[in-house]
Amino acid sequence: MVRIKFGTDGWRAIIAKEFTVDNVVRVTLAVSRWLKSKHKKPSVVIAYDFRFNGKLFSETVAKVLANNDIKVFYCPIATSTPALSLGVVQNNASLGIMITASHNPPEYNGYKLKGSHGGPLLEDDTKEIEALIPDEQDLIIDSLKWADFLKKGIIIETNLEDAYVEHVHKHFDIEKIQKSGFNFAFDAMFGAGQNVMRRLFPNIPLLHCEPNPSFKGIPPEPLLKNLQEFSQFIAQNGKINVGLAVDGDADRIALFDSKGNYVDSHHIILLLIYYLAHYKKMTGKVVTGFSSTVKVEKLCEKYHLPVQRVRIGFKDICKVMLHEDVLVGGEESGGITIKGHIPERDGIWMGLTLFNAMVESGKTLEQLIQEIYAITGKFYYSRYDLKVDEPIKKAAINACKNELFTEFAGEKIIRTETLDGYKYFFNENEWLMIRPSGTEPLLRIYSEALSPERVENFIKSGLESVQNLKIK
Repeated sequence: MVRIKFGTDGWRAIIAKEFTVDNVVRVTLAVSRWLKSKHKKPSVVIAYDFRFNGKLFSETVAKVLANNDIKVFYCPIATSTPALSLGVVQNNASLGIMITASHNPPEYNGYKLKGSHGGPLLEDDTKEIEALIPDEQDLIIDSLKWADFLKKGIIIETNLEDAYVEHVHKHFDIEKIQKSGFNFAFDAMFGAGQNVMRRLFPNIPLLHCEPNPSFKGIPPEPLLKNLQEFSQFIAQNGKINVGLAVDGDADRIALFDSKGNYVDSHHIILLLIYYLAHYKKMTGKVVTGFSSTVKVEKLCEKYHLPVQRVRIGFKDICKVMLHEDVLVGGEESGGITIKGHIPERDGIWMGLTLFNAMVESGKTLEQLIQEIYAITGKFYYSRYDLKVDEPIKKAAINACKNELFTEFAGEKIIRTETLDGYKYFFNENEWLMIRPSGTEPLLRIYSEALSPERVENFIKSGLESVQNLKIK
């Protein structure tokens, strides 16, 4: 019996090893019980992306729910997580289920839960569902016939991508962006954002915009190391102002400037704050993850915007958005949303917002970044994901807990923050952080500093410190 646990963002596991039809049935039986305990007439929206066997797993979920007399709105084509989340709101559903492993390597698939608000299901709810997962199940899934459920109207097929594209057109003047004189490019990383952008911008260069469940062996996470081809394409083209990339289920974002330089999520969060506060004169709280740049506070101070730091994982940002007036909610991993949209990460929506920022201001991405630097000062950031066995991971966290580290790269630690992981400050602008991944067997080492050399020195020192630990 596999113990199924929901991590930072849903349950993820290796296909055919732990992510099996049988285990998907077990989780869905728990979801069914939970829904029936909370709602008289529950309904669920279900979607999947281009990962291997996504359709099979999502149909399995739909059949189990329908067999328990729970109404299902099912998207029969591969689509993005933001489209699924929007679909939950538009269909007034009790829950959304997305079959995706997001940015994880190709051998993974996953099961994301979305609340009726159109964002991640909150932690207390996922824990309740987790506790209801049976050790075994005896449902014969092949005995449940799709056509019968369709005929009864308990499963309703609905195109969530159409609804998402229509929603985009209501909020953005796509024709104005197309005719602005700025040139854009898009990299879907073989993921679920490909058809939306093809429909919105049929004439821009589109990279990796075809289904490929293996992702050509490159995890669909929008990091520079995974986007080298896109970077080179933009640099060689010479006419593209901005390149937009999203991850496998299109809820995370990365950008490239006109020279093919990578623009990380920290800069994107700052760009969104700056555009909305400075150019649009909008207000609200900024909620950001523990690992985001300290320049968020510096920029928000200028526009008198309150800032709240939360644990890593978008669900904690979403939780604040449900009860407070939030202007921007974003995390280091590239999951960001803004006021006026659902409380859900959305790479394409953020990309379109920044296309708008350029069109409305008449400024290039580089010019907007320079305007931000004039307020915050320049900074550099890096993250290293170290594949580790559980004993090494535990030893590293114990070393942090027991305050064994006093300096990195010859710089003394002046203070430590422990909201989610261990964040060591060398001064008010420079820090190194150590934290285990919530979804993969990784130890993440992050750093922000005033020069690329200092960032790399801190990362290198952090790695050496972890690797030199004695495993008891």
